[in-house]
Amino acid sequence: MHAKPLGRIAGELLHRRPGGRRSGDPVGPDAFGLDAEKVGGFTAGTLDGPAEARFAEEVALVLPLSWSLTPRAEERLSEVGRHLGGRRQLLEWLDRHPGLPRLTARLFALMDNLDHFSERPPVIEAVSALRDRGAPPAELRDVLPPETTEETLADVAQRIEELLGRQEAPEAARVALATAGWLRGAGDAAPGSPEAAEMSEVMSRLRTDIAEAADVP
Repeated sequence: MHAKPLGRIAGELLHRRPGGRRSGDPVGPDAFGLDAEKVGGFTAGTLDGPAEARFAEEVALVLPLSWSLTPRAEERLSEVGRHLGGRRQLLEWLDRHPGLPRLTARLFALMDNLDHFSERPPVIEAVSALRDRGAPPAELRDVLPPETTEETLADVAQRIEELLGRQEAPEAARVALATAGWLRGAGDAAPGSPEAAEMSEVMSRLRTDIAEAADVP
């Protein structure tokens, strides 16, 4: 992944959007949680290459569910993150494994950037201007809320995370690609806005990264 989008990732591993709305049923005791023996093997450095690749897939499945894990399962996921050095290092590690782990890492990079830009009023104004220029992509018509507010981009990020949590990675990638591709136009919709130009650049890079991970044009 490009350093600039990754550099925008902030916050704790298990708490991307404090207070954000969530949907779906919480998992049962340790359901979708990481196996304690595998976590121990990973942190001890005893997993071989194929075993680590399989473990990376398991982490990728659990990460979108972190908000609903049991305390025991949440601690195991936290242990993996601490071992790697933090959130950014966790995503970089996932990115080194092709398939679902890499795609998940790049989707999380997009989600975190959407959250980040949601907090910048000039960006929200640029998104509103972008919507005024024409209808968003068809993939986003049932995703974007009717009004453009400071919650708009965060709501899109939440939808992508929910799709990942339901193990609908191809659909999550489809929404993510449409989002990043659409937001590339924010700079043109708000000429003279450094914030909009910055988001356009970041979204362009992220779209390339996600398309590569999803193996789509």
